[in-house]
Amino acid sequence: MNIVYLAKQKIFNRTGQVYAHELLFRDNKSGIKEFPTNLQATAHVLLNTITNVCTNELLGGENGIAFINLDEHAITSGIVDSLDKKRFVLEILETTNLTEKVIARIKQYHTRGFQIAIDDFDCSSEMLRKFAPIFKYINIIKVDIIAADEENLKKVVTKIKQLNIQILAEKIENDEEYKFYRNMGFDLFQGYHLHKPEIIEIDRHKDATKATILSVIKLIRDDGHTAEIESFIKQRVALSYKLIKFINNELKVETRIESIAHVITLLGRDKLLRWLLIYLYSEPSNNLTTKNLMAFAIQRAEKMEEDARKEDKDKAYIAGMFSMLGTLFDTDIKQIMKGVKVDKDIMDLVVDKKGKFFPSFSKIVHSENEHLKHLLFQNFEKVDVTLVIAALESIDVFPAKMVKA
Repeated sequence: MNIVYLAKQKIFNRTGQVYAHELLFRDNKSGIKEFPTNLQATAHVLLNTITNVCTNELLGGENGIAFINLDEHAITSGIVDSLDKKRFVLEILETTNLTEKVIARIKQYHTRGFQIAIDDFDCSSEMLRKFAPIFKYINIIKVDIIAADEENLKKVVTKIKQLNIQILAEKIENDEEYKFYRNMGFDLFQGYHLHKPEIIEIDRHKDATKATILSVIKLIRDDGHTAEIESFIKQRVALSYKLIKFINNELKVETRIESIAHVITLLGRDKLLRWLLIYLYSEPSNNLTTKNLMAFAIQRAEKMEEDARKEDKDKAYIAGMFSMLGTLFDTDIKQIMKGVKVDKDIMDLVVDKKGKFFPSFSKIVHSENEHLKHLLFQNFEKVDVTLVIAALESIDVFPAKMVKA
C-alpha cells in the first residue's frame, strides 16, 4: 500500500459547532520529517483532498469547509482554480510576499466568490501595514494569540470588526484563553485545547509520472483533439483511475463513467488542465517498478476492447485496464473501487469478476497465464523461486522484479 498523510484540525464557531477544518501537510504518522516548499505542501494537501479520498467524508458532509494554506507561489500557480469556492477557504500565510501580481490574483479570487483568510496575524503595526492593501478582499483574520500583544490586540480587534471581517483566535491552549477571547468578541476558535490535529492516512496507490502529466498538459494547451487526449490518458492506468476518482468527487449527480472521453466531456478541458496542474505541483513519484505491470494492464484492456461489441468497446477497455488495479496498487480491489462511480458492467467485472465482460476476460487471462508459464520455464534459472511461489498464489501476472538482472 502506498500511504500518504495529511492532518485536519477543527475550527469552531461561537456556539461550539464545527465551522470548518484546516487541512495541513504531513509526511508521516508522527507529523513532518521534511517540509517541502509551501507550494508542494499545498499541492500535496489538495491532491489528496480532491482526488484520493471522498471529500465529503473528509470534511464531515457535503457542506464541509476546508482552510488551505497558500503562499505567493501557490496563489499565482493556478492550482486553486479547480477548487469549489463554497468549500475551500484560501488561507494566506503571514510570510507571503504581496507583490502586485499576488494582490491581483487575490482580488480575482475574491471576485470569484472565494472566502479568503490571513494566517498567524500578530496584530503588530508591521503586519497591519503589510496586509492593509488586501483587507478589502479578506473575510477572516486568524489571530496568533501567543504572538499578539494583549493591549495592541484589543485595539486591532476593534478596527478589524469595523471592516466587517471575522476574527479567529488560533493556538488556544486552555479553557481560560477560550473564554477570554470569546468574551472579547472573537467569531471563530482553533487550538489544541479544542481539537488536536487528526492525522489522516490515505492510500494514494501508484501516481502518474511527471512526464506523463506534462505530456497531457501539452496536448490540452496545444488544443489537441479529444480523441488524442483520450488515447494518451487511456495508456496510463494510474492516471485514468485518478481522473475518474476526481470526477466522482467533483460531480454532484450520480453519473456513471463509461469512458475516458466521457470524463473529458463532463469535466471540460479547463478543469482537466487545472486538476493536472495540482498533480504536477505535488511532484508525484516516477515509480519505474510498475512499468511492466502497467504495460500488461494496457495489453489486457486492448484485447478486451477488440473482443467487445462496437457499442461496448470503451467500457470493455476500462474494465480490462481496471481489472489489474489490485495487483498494480498492491491492495484489495474492493477498497480501491469503493466510492468510484463507473458503469455497472465495468464494476461487475473489476470487483466481482462477473457480468457481460467476464467471458472475454476469462479467455484473455487464461491466455496470459499460459504465456507466463511458458516464460517461467524458459527462464527458470534466472528466476527467484520464492517470488514465483508467492506470485502464483496471489496474482495473474508475472512481476518484472522476479527476473534477476
